[in-house]
Amino acid sequence: MKTALSIAGSDSCGGAGIQADIKTMTMNGVYAMSAVTALTAQNTTGVLEVSESPPEFLKRQIDAVFGDIFPDAVKIGMVPSVKHIKIIAERLKFYGAKNIVIDPVMAASSGSSLMESGAVSALIGELMPLATLVTPNIPEAEILCGMSVSGREDMLEAARRLGAMCGCAVLIKGGHLDGGADDLLYADGRFRWFEGERINNPNAHGTGCTLSSAIAANLAKGFNVSESVRRAKSYINGALSAMLDLGKGSGPLKHNFNLNGVFAEEAE
Repeated sequence: MKTALSIAGSDSCGGAGIQADIKTMTMNGVYAMSAVTALTAQNTTGVLEVSESPPEFLKRQIDAVFGDIFPDAVKIGMVPSVKHIKIIAERLKFYGAKNIVIDPVMAASSGSSLMESGAVSALIGELMPLATLVTPNIPEAEILCGMSVSGREDMLEAARRLGAMCGCAVLIKGGHLDGGADDLLYADGRFRWFEGERINNPNAHGTGCTLSSAIAANLAKGFNVSESVRRAKSYINGALSAMLDLGKGSGPLKHNFNLNGVFAEEAE
């Protein structure tokens, strides 16, 4: 069985972060492992508190995983500080990690900051050059490449800039733009659009974590970047379309939806 490691923060409500990554990797057919960068007290409406893992303890977690079950892919999500970024970059280089997907989480969907000031420069300089793929949304792409992104032409330019900066493939997620939910992949000097219909689902907490984890899982299984993105986008579209309702007072689940069914449709 192929394996994947998530290096990210914990989400106590289970919709994003480490919890979402493990669920997604499992449903996409790989063995999931974790190294926790921070604990968060949060739910779908906001982040109440963040408690960072000591950088040295994060190092021990990464060493424990690589020393026993070497990951076929690594997904990196929330990394709260420069010290954490440096530790992750050093250990990934030390072990020669491959198939690295970075989801540059800077803020929660509620707007709460999840990365200290100054960490963005370290992310760009230390971690992104190790990546196979970086998956920013529109606001994250704007911060990383220093430009406003308000349409498809801007997405093309931002992807080109980010690709030149980090020397890896770039997937800019278009969900923050008006209209559809088209994502743009820039890899090996070529662009590919992954068109998607906007799904009116209020339960969208953790979609970025889920997409990047699904991509990492498919890279672990040997698919190339473009095919991994296609399969991951199909997976998350299926999950959103199911309209699973876990809200307060919703009572018994209204949908008999098995996430593994989405994976099964795409299985070899």
